[in-house]
Amino acid sequence: MEATVAFREYATDWIDERPGLRPKTIEVYRYVLGRHLLPSLGTKALSEIKEAQVRRWRRSLLDGGASPVTAAKAYRLLKAVMNTAVDDGLIRRNPCRIKGAAQDQSPEREVLTVRQVFTLASVIDPRYRAMVLLAVFTSLRWGELAALRRSDIDLTARTVRVQRTLTHLSGGGHAFGPPKSDAGRRTVAYPELISADVADHLERFTASPDGAIIFTSPNGTPLRHSNFRRRIWMKAIEDAALPATHFHDLRHTGNNLTAESGATLQELMDRMGHSSSRAALIYLHGRVERQRTVADAMGELAGQMLADDTDSASSGTDMAQGGEDEA
Repeated sequence: MEATVAFREYATDWIDERPGLRPKTIEVYRYVLGRHLLPSLGTKALSEIKEAQVRRWRRSLLDGGASPVTAAKAYRLLKAVMNTAVDDGLIRRNPCRIKGAAQDQSPEREVLTVRQVFTLASVIDPRYRAMVLLAVFTSLRWGELAALRRSDIDLTARTVRVQRTLTHLSGGGHAFGPPKSDAGRRTVAYPELISADVADHLERFTASPDGAIIFTSPNGTPLRHSNFRRRIWMKAIEDAALPATHFHDLRHTGNNLTAESGATLQELMDRMGHSSSRAALIYLHGRVERQRTVADAMGELAGQMLADDTDSASSGTDMAQGGEDEA
């Protein structure tokens, strides 16, 4: 009897019953479910969804114009729902068995040079200069930066404490919630290089109470990402003559800079707020490539030294032979 439960009913309850999900995550799940899963699978009973139907659903999704990233996101949600259905004894095995379907290849993120970062910081509205610099030199996410309070900054220790994140709901309003994971609760140090910028921002743009939000709109309300992008960010990118760049690319730039500075895997994970090493290893891979470049340069230098030694030895032999002839 239970096996006849419709996917629509079960998947909707599945989202509602997930413990500890952030409001933004719930919103994303509901969107993906309604947009990409329910139109094809909503009326099907859980027991009716077989491997072949999952393959056809995914193929139609891609053929219909969905990006590989979107298809992978929808597939992961479907697989998670069906995993729970297996645990609940409603189906015998998960029909989501397409190798590699859960993996996506996101477009390569833009990496700015340090010069480009400071050019951007110099042309953006002064109210957001420190936000740009902290995004790079602490690797904080947009929501983490937008949720910071005065008490989260220690000017003497040059640290930022991350305890919460800001999310905006599609129906309006906003919510402060916990970071994405326990590892997201962290304290990150920033360099002396931007210390004066952070202190200046607190003095000019942040209210005095410890609980005052550090980065706000001009009227003191929490930042909304869409408004910031439209009114502030796009103009700054144009003024700085930068390629198409997202705010999140600042975090990516900072992660690369951290890796290039010699950070260990654990140090990268700590700064990024990740409990898994998978994301951090992406940036360490860049260091491996750089090490290969350095090694090649070392090889060229050593080869040149060997060649110089050989030339010197040959020259010495010729001189010796010439001396013997003269004798």
